[in-house]
Amino acid sequence: MRNSTATIVITSSLLISGFIASQALSSLADNSAVSSQSISQLSNTRPITASKAEFGVLRVDSKGQSNFTPTTRVVLYQGGKYGWRIKLNNYKGKVTWREILRLPKPPETWATDDGESLSLSSDGIEAVTNRTEVTFDGTIENFWTMVPGDPGGKHQIQVYIDNRLVGSFDFEVVSLRK
Repeated sequence: MRNSTATIVITSSLLISGFIASQALSSLADNSAVSSQSISQLSNTRPITASKAEFGVLRVDSKGQSNFTPTTRVVLYQGGKYGWRIKLNNYKGKVTWREILRLPKPPETWATDDGESLSLSSDGIEAVTNRTEVTFDGTIENFWTMVPGDPGGKHQIQVYIDNRLVGSFDFEVVSLRK
């Protein structure tokens, strides 16, 4: 009789301690989930901001060096490049941005160099580009190359990160033909 009483007491103790231990583990798991969620929320509360945003033309010299010249007037010629550079505040790593380019009228063709994400408005005057890239110094940029059939006139580019506007550029493409 003593053996069965001892067995019942030991079995009950094991069941109760198992229950208490599983409650403690469950509580720890809940707290770690909250902690990782809180950390995630904290990192999302610090939006990516720009310290400098500029628009201009990009020229490549005979040595292959790129020279960026800030301007709001772009001369229309085949092969000319225009675009933007944005310096992000204290940021390194992967960043996804969206660019909206609005033209005064549709060009003859739309294309990208490397098949990146490009969507067009139904009237053909707006192109949306999405790109994810890694920046080591906080600089992101994008340039367009002019081709025959591109329109002159007033253009606009807006750049967004996380659906927040980080750069807006109004510029004019002018022809030198008289």
